[in-house]
Amino acid sequence: MKTLLTIMRLPDGSQEHCGRAHTIWLALALTGMGCCVGGLSLFFSATAYVSLNSWHLLGAYLSSPLLMFLNLLPPVLLIWLFYFLFRRSWAAFICTFLPVLAIALANYFKIRLRSDPLLASDLLLAAEAGGIVGNYTLDLTWLVWFALFCFVAGLLFTIFLMPHGIQGWRERTFGALSCLALIGVAFVSLYLNPTVYDQTPTQAIRYAWSDVEVYLSKGGLYPFLHSFRDMLPTPPENYDKEEADSLLQQYEDQSIPEGQKVSVMGIMLEAFCDLTDFDALAGQEGVTQVYAPWHQLEAQSISGDLLTNIFAGGTVDSEWAFLTGYSTHDEFWKDTDSYVWYLKDQGYQTFGSHPGFGWFYNRQNVNQYLGFEEYWFTENHYGELVDPVFAQWHSDPLLVQELLAQMKERVQSGPCFSFSVSYQNHGPYSTELSSGPQHLTPEGSGLSQESCNIWNNYLNGVAETLQALTTLVQGLEEMEEPVVLVLFGDHKPWGGNGNSAYIEMGATFDLSTLDGFYDYYATPYVIWANSAAKETLGRDFVGDGGDFSPCFLMTELFDQCGWTGPGFMELSRQVRAVTPLVHTQGLYLVDGQLTDTLAPEDQALLDQFLSAEYFRENQLLPVE
Repeated sequence: MKTLLTIMRLPDGSQEHCGRAHTIWLALALTGMGCCVGGLSLFFSATAYVSLNSWHLLGAYLSSPLLMFLNLLPPVLLIWLFYFLFRRSWAAFICTFLPVLAIALANYFKIRLRSDPLLASDLLLAAEAGGIVGNYTLDLTWLVWFALFCFVAGLLFTIFLMPHGIQGWRERTFGALSCLALIGVAFVSLYLNPTVYDQTPTQAIRYAWSDVEVYLSKGGLYPFLHSFRDMLPTPPENYDKEEADSLLQQYEDQSIPEGQKVSVMGIMLEAFCDLTDFDALAGQEGVTQVYAPWHQLEAQSISGDLLTNIFAGGTVDSEWAFLTGYSTHDEFWKDTDSYVWYLKDQGYQTFGSHPGFGWFYNRQNVNQYLGFEEYWFTENHYGELVDPVFAQWHSDPLLVQELLAQMKERVQSGPCFSFSVSYQNHGPYSTELSSGPQHLTPEGSGLSQESCNIWNNYLNGVAETLQALTTLVQGLEEMEEPVVLVLFGDHKPWGGNGNSAYIEMGATFDLSTLDGFYDYYATPYVIWANSAAKETLGRDFVGDGGDFSPCFLMTELFDQCGWTGPGFMELSRQVRAVTPLVHTQGLYLVDGQLTDTLAPEDQALLDQFLSAEYFRENQLLPVE
């Protein structure tokens, strides 16, 4: 034991052979510490999603040498890099443990709270995440405390059993540069490589179409690093710039006839869904009473379901799909072709509102890039009218009041396109008993008290939202100017950590079935017109609009108005006729069946559509 301690600590005056053994010890110990940190991150991944068996997932990791290598290599390279930089094992351990566990914890809690894995693009929303996470209850599980124990134990281990560092600045510089070179090569050739990613196994999962399950089947650090690939503009397969340009030139923009330029007001409703779509709640009188105004509005409108790409978060995906027609998009950093620019070119005034902060999702800049002339946020309008925290629970009556007054004023100067994003009903919802009406009880619903509390708090907010929308519809109907109103939900609401409140309702979220897909992704929409708009356009605006991806919602609006619209919209119509669903997971809807494959000719049309939208987003300059 004394000899072993001498090799580990290498006190002054130690024999030469002990020095050689100490070097070997340091190499093995540093590598081992890096592997331990990476292994701990895998524990967090395996236990993050309650719907998957943690032990089966861990077994799948251990049975794949490639997965283990890809998840353990980053902390090993990091700990060696920091060792060469700081010449102290304890410093290298701290600088490796903290960022790796930060990623593991962020992924763990994001999945626990929203069933959504951590992606590299989330780093751009760090400020937003800080504001959102404070509203959730973070369960400090045994694994969190175990991680804290591992940190303390590892720190003590490196301080007392690895006290010495490498000597000589030349050796340290060479070592650090070598680590950086390995990190760079591995990042590009391994972690960003889609071929390697596809070759790694996807074991111990239930649904191959579930983003979160596929992500976790790859580990934790590896899929997170691979997601950096999505932050770079990535053209569709077989994309050709000239061909995309030529394709779009085949479809000319068509102007809206002067006598048909009715104003349009669009509102994306935060976390809005119809809970009566779930069998467990469809027969609950309290729930049906809440949604009665919505069902009445549906009967007076074109209505259907949006088949979104998101669940309980990521709101801008639905928002920007409506405004641009893109089925997928990168970050917007410049003026980008959109339907807003088209309407502006047609003489429409373009403006909108959001009773939240403009920096959230960078809307203050993105909305300008997409063609909005004016947009009200907390900073420039709503801050004087409502507290931004209070707005999360009670702001829809104010929003409706402001939108109606603004439309009445602005429409005097010409047709308007107003698009707003509500904030009320943003999750999470309290698990404590609500002081408001009790729409659900454990005795009447069979749900637990916690689930009843979650849904009651959500439903109380929805009831206020629908009262506000009823007031808005009445106000628009009284206007002499023609106005068409578009309302839609961005995503399903949060339903407890691990989707507990949904599970109690019997929702399986089985994405291999159409019912499971709808339970997870579907939100309602309506397209309503006041009497003046119906008369102007010669249409009744009543009926089934069909179910489709958010990128087709503006197309449906134009079709209902009888407008042809921009050339890209004609291509959009052709794709929708083939598959009204173009999902980010590669899912389509053909003849009412969910599928991940299309007929060759249909796939060719979709490829053209994807190339055209990529060209619009990255190459085409919007017309002012």
